[in-house]
Amino acid sequence: MIKLIDGKKESRFFMKPVTLEKREGAADARTIVGYAALFNSVSVNMGWFKEQIAPGAFDKTDLSDVVATFNHNPDLIQARTKAKNLIVTVDNFGLKYEFEAPNTTAGNDLLENVRCGNIQSSSFTFQVRAAAWELLQNDPDGAEELRTITDFSIVHELAPVVFPAYEDTEVALRSFTEERSRRNKPIIMPMYNRNIAELELALRKRK
Repeated sequence: MIKLIDGKKESRFFMKPVTLEKREGAADARTIVGYAALFNSVSVNMGWFKEQIAPGAFDKTDLSDVVATFNHNPDLIQARTKAKNLIVTVDNFGLKYEFEAPNTTAGNDLLENVRCGNIQSSSFTFQVRAAAWELLQNDPDGAEELRTITDFSIVHELAPVVFPAYEDTEVALRSFTEERSRRNKPIIMPMYNRNIAELELALRKRK
């Protein structure tokens, strides 16, 4: 297993229902609750690797200024931890969030889409402090390695989103082709730095 420091901004999507809750004394349900990240949830093959988040990965994460949006659009902001109207917590399942949808066009539109079931997944934007890579043997999906994120440095933003899970993800991985070629060479040292340029892999090809 190879451990390394990452540090580039990335985003991931997770398929876990976004729900509405009614707070005590409220006339209607306007509290949106979801999970931006899940522990031990192995992704689909993201080109040549799969990925999971280890329990404890958020223990030292900076959650002081997380923004909730819709579909990662800053024009559709919903809540913010600094404004004390976004609650972000870590439990046994993962990174949980909740906020009261604002009485704005964007907030009311989000509420209606959650009620109708059009919004069923969440995503978050983050930076990684540390991750571990290990080779996979005979993976049924053809993945060559498993990346386990063990320490997030910061969470920037989270969002209820339209498209689910890892099939529609943006990976700030840093040199996809160079890293693959590096994997075909013997690795002598147990730890090394990846000094390669940032690359976005846009997997948004839906028919």
